[in-house]
Formats: sequence, structure tokens, C-alpha cells
Amino acid sequence: MQGFNMGRYVPPDLEGTTSGNALHKKRAPGTLRKDGTQTVRFEMPFAVICHTCQPLQIIGQGVRFNAVKTRVGQYFSTPIWSFALKHVACGGPIEIRTDPRNTAYVVVKGGKARDYGDGGDEVLREGEGGVPILMVEERERRRGDAFARLEGEVVEKVAVEGNARRIKELYREKERDWEDPWEANRRMRGSARRERKVRKREEDADEALKARLGTDMELLPGTEEDALRAKLVTFGGADDDSTPSHTRHKAFFETRSASRPVTALSKVAKESRKEALRRELVDNTRAALNPFGDD
Repeated sequence: MQGFNMGRYVPPDLEGTTSGNALHKKRAPGTLRKDGTQTVRFEMPFAVICHTCQPLQIIGQGVRFNAVKTRVGQYFSTPIWSFALKHVACGGPIEIRTDPRNTAYVVVKGGKARDYGDGGDEVLREGEGGVPILMVEERERRRGDAFARLEGEVVEKVAVEGNARRIKELYREKERDWEDPWEANRRMRGSARRERKVRKREEDADEALKARLGTDMELLPGTEEDALRAKLVTFGGADDDSTPSHTRHKAFFETRSASRPVTALSKVAKESRKEALRRELVDNTRAALNPFGDD
């Protein structure tokens, strides 16, 4: 039984006795030849301009070809591989080699890598590992200018020393804060316990105030501005001449008399308890006079 997409066709009577490649006298893809070459599936690492095509065409990054892989040299102990392929549009040969020194690919025949025009003395080509390709003039200048190279090394050394110093400081702070884990946890638990008790007291005070006022409104926490405003409010007494006459002769919370007319009682009953309390507070309080005011 021939499996799906398992290679070349093998008749049922020859299954198990030979392979599809041997039957059709074909070489399997990727098999190493006697001359050391090998056919592999190669994917373009970056966009390449084909020199054979007229007008010139761009082979996009990621396009795949059947390429002949050959070892053409080595950089120290790393082999340098060559990938020879043909552009299907024009049949022109293109050869791309690995560059172990710069961890990149280099087009050596039939085309050139697309220049994206980043500008400057360095050209970064897509797919080449972000390695800067220096111009000939810049490369020669750096070779002859020992001070420029030394300056770059000094800057890098200062940056490394600064980072190492900061890392040591972080380690020291960590060891200082967590030298005794039990003591550190005890401090955190103590502060959390105190904050919880303060919140509990504030919640109890708010609930007591809402029960006394007979309201379900949510009370906001007090601020410094609220405290200053509260100091400017006073309640006049019976002997205070500055107190208005309509507030001097009645208590802060005046008890309603049973002899009050029915119409007044019905009018008050129609008002909400909150509105009645607001009216009484407005009538029985006065703001302190500004001693520095003009009037």
C-alpha cells in the first residue's frame, strides 16, 4: 500500500523490495554526492536583486529554491557553505555563501542584496543578523585610527563597570532587607495589623455617625480642608449679640411642640428627613466672620 505523499510511485508487486528512487533511478533529495555536494531546500534570507533579469527583478525574502550545497572553505573551525541556485524567472545562476565572521549571508554571484537605504557609514541588510556592513572608507579609517577604537573600548568599559556597581548595590540592599526573614515578616505583619485597626476604628465611627443622622449615604474620609472649614463654623449662644435673633432664642435641635398647627406638621412630614435636617443645620449655624475681611 503506497502511503500518501511518501515519495515516488512503487507498484504493488514491488512494494517492500525496492524504493521509489531506486526504481526510477533518481537520487533522493538531500543525498550527499561523491563530489561532496548536496541538493537542499534553500530559503532566501533577505531580498536579492537578480542581475540576469532584464529589467532587474527582486527575489523576495523567504522564497525557496532547490540549491546545491557545497563546502568552499572554513573560518577557523566553522565551515563556509555555498548555495548555488537558479532563478526560475530567467534561469540565471545565483550563489550565496555563509559569512561566519559576521554571522551573515553574502551574495557572491548573479545578484546583490537589496539596499534599504538606511544611510550613514553603516548599511544594515535585512536577514543578515543585524550586522553592520561598513563601507570601504570607514573600514580603512577604523583600521588606521587606533584612538577611535580605544575610545570605543573605554566607553564600553565604563558602561560595564557602572552596571556591575549597580548590580552589587541591589544585592547588598536585598541582603540587608532580608538578612533575617522572620524579622522582616514580623515588621510587615505589625504594620498591616496597625493599619487594619485604624481602618476598623474609622469604619465604626462612620457607622455610628450614619446611625445618629439616620442616613445611608456613604461618608468620604476626612481631609485637611474639611477640618479647616469646620473650624470656621461656630454655634452662637444666648448671650452672643452677634448671633441672629431667630437663632438666639431656640436650641440647636429644637423639639417640636405638640401645639404646632396641623398645617405646619403636615408640611414638615412631606419633606424628607434629610431635607429637614439640612434646614435645621442651616438655621442654627453660622459661619465665623473673617477678621481680615473688609466688611
